[in-house]
Amino acid sequence: MEVSPARANAGTGAVDRWHVEVDRSLCIGSAQCVHTAPDGFRLDTARQSHPAGPETDANEKVLAAAENCPVEAIVITLLGSGEPVFPPEE
Repeated sequence: MEVSPARANAGTGAVDRWHVEVDRSLCIGSAQCVHTAPDGFRLDTARQSHPAGPETDANEKVLAAAENCPVEAIVITLLGSGEPVFPPEE
């Protein structure tokens, strides 16, 4: 299932909102997410990634960061419904 980050909500013209999490037990501090989406992710002093904010508008750069994470530590769900954006359900 491919989800377009710019998907509008059922004819309202509103852009989807996402909840973004980083599984810190998986994060290896590669900083790929920070390089891909500098406004979406930060590294702490332990070089662990975390979202700049847990909620964001659907965003191609944040999705690309999740897709390119070498350990798939980034999880994105639709805010409210919890429907998976990344990784997609199989």
